Amino acid sequence: MTRLETGTTAQATRQAQTAAERFGVMERPELKYTPAVARETAHLYERVRNHIPEIEWPVYAPYVHAINRIKKERGAAILAHNYQTPDIFHCVADIAGDSLQLAREATLVDEQIIIQCGVHFMAETSKLLNMDKTVLIPDGKAGCSLSDSITGADVRLLKERYPGVPVVTYVNTSADVKAETDICCTSSNAVAVCESFESDTILCIPDEYLAMNVAKQTKKKILTWKGHCEVHERFTAEELLAYKEADPTIEIIGHPECHPDVIAVCDYSGSTSGMINYVKDTRPSRVLLVTECSMASNIESEVEGVEFIKPCNLCPHMKRITLPKILDSLLTMTEEVVVDPAIADRARLAVERMVNLKN
Repeated sequence: MTRLETGTTAQATRQAQTAAERFGVMERPELKYTPAVARETAHLYERVRNHIPEIEWPVYAPYVHAINRIKKERGAAILAHNYQTPDIFHCVADIAGDSLQLAREATLVDEQIIIQCGVHFMAETSKLLNMDKTVLIPDGKAGCSLSDSITGADVRLLKERYPGVPVVTYVNTSADVKAETDICCTSSNAVAVCESFESDTILCIPDEYLAMNVAKQTKKKILTWKGHCEVHERFTAEELLAYKEADPTIEIIGHPECHPDVIAVCDYSGSTSGMINYVKDTRPSRVLLVTECSMASNIESEVEGVEFIKPCNLCPHMKRITLPKILDSLLTMTEEVVVDPAIADRARLAVERMVNLKN
């Protein structure tokens, strides 16, 4: 990919430089668990003590301490998805949330550097909404099975096959795909986005299960694509019914990326933020979250009296983001996220339409 160009010679020159050249590389700090580090991170450990044994905190604390200090020196904001591990989510993130929250918050941060702790499409989306800012992802190989399931060329072929049909694309896609899209959506607003069109037929891509779940909530004809989340597609209705049979009082909360048969046996279905709010608002005595495993750990730290049953399906891509990689990203200003200028404007428009949709 080439770097984004903003139209003026000065801006073009700046964009031609690497982030390391623009901001410089910082020396690696000593990562020792000193009494000072212990004192200054003690309040953060309280947030994660149920997930990180006290004997292990001296390994985490020096990274947490260094990251929180250096991000201020750099003028950087750390955005973390709900699927990040508790040490990242609770100890170094400035903003945490689902894809829609992070897309919105990315436009509001004052810092000139954004560290995206999530997968690549999320970092790319932040860049699209902040062309004049530097966006880094601690590991550029943090991908997504949904994003990999479709290309811009695929969308162009779909539009040829279904001329005039609005294209609603899940935000879990590349900028190349977003550029061919009328509007993006997330799991929290997919129904509202589809309902915003007058057309009685909608292409809702690439997540087949999300589209099928949307179809159950609208009278519109929803056309799908066979893309799946490798975490959510592993859940089955049979295993959830087994939990219910063992304990009828357990509440099961599912993510719309799961198969409709799974959602049918859930007590509630919603985006990651919707799931979090449901637990906080209803405080079920026992709950099973049908989503990526780390989210249960992150919520568990914020609600008392709720027992979480954890069928631990982990996202291997989200777990590529670690404290050491975040620190390296801050020190070396890598890996910088860039977008081809030929597609940036069109891709950004699809995301902005989603962010600005009032519903």
